[in-house]
Amino acid sequence: MLAPSGTGADADHEVACAKLNLTLHVVGRRDDGYHLLESLVAFTREGDVLRFAPAETLSLCIEGPFSAGLENDDSNLVVRAAKALGFRHGAITLDKRLPVASGIGGGSADAAAALRGLIRRHGIRIDPGSLDRTALSLGADVPVCLRSRTCFMSGIGEHIREAPPLPALGVVLANPKVEVSTAAVFRALGLQPGQSAGAAHPPLPDRWQDAIHVADFIRSCRNDLEPPARTIAPVIGMVLDRLEREHGCLVARMSGSGATCFGLFPSEAEGREAAERIRRAKPHWWVLASGVQ
Repeated sequence: MLAPSGTGADADHEVACAKLNLTLHVVGRRDDGYHLLESLVAFTREGDVLRFAPAETLSLCIEGPFSAGLENDDSNLVVRAAKALGFRHGAITLDKRLPVASGIGGGSADAAAALRGLIRRHGIRIDPGSLDRTALSLGADVPVCLRSRTCFMSGIGEHIREAPPLPALGVVLANPKVEVSTAAVFRALGLQPGQSAGAAHPPLPDRWQDAIHVADFIRSCRNDLEPPARTIAPVIGMVLDRLEREHGCLVARMSGSGATCFGLFPSEAEGREAAERIRRAKPHWWVLASGVQ
């Protein structure tokens, strides 16, 4: 189940890869308020970085460009993930490189990286079912972030199956540094128990023919959270427009509940060139170019 560590990772550090909801259909709402989703999910190769070191007590130090305002106590999912595995000792450092409340996994990816890193570092044996239940207890996105590779997710996040591996693609993520509350977006969606935002997700192909096939499939699907997110943060429309106008962009969509948007490109090189143009034009935005996995 555990995905490979990020580039250059070893037992002492783990990459919390950014999550991309390439598609996101909200197909129902339960009586308890949880929404039922169907989503094709992929991941970048870059993200936050967690480092691990021995210590007599459990501690979390948070640094990096998006560390401001984050707590290092039991409210932090990294601390909760460590304690869920039974750890009461060890020093963890979180280098927060991804914007918070931005629709790309955030704390869920960090929690998943903490689980992966501690399991690898200490050689813990845990059956996949137990690990998934632990992950789900931390948050609906944590099980899919554990895998950090292309998957199809349904239910509230507890049903995950492998998806066809994506062809070589470049991706550009852009965020106008506007935080968007996931809870507020779902409230704005306004579904009642038993309601759906639209038709069910179409079946995945057995394999992707090429990058164009991936883009065409994404265009045939939806992100049902984009319209309510745009009412909360209209700048999302500007971000999508900027990505769509970039040379080589195959498709652009908002990820998760926003405000981060992504554009897919035929190659990482084309993605890097587009990201540089966007950075020059929008120096106050957060922009990341990467590959997808």
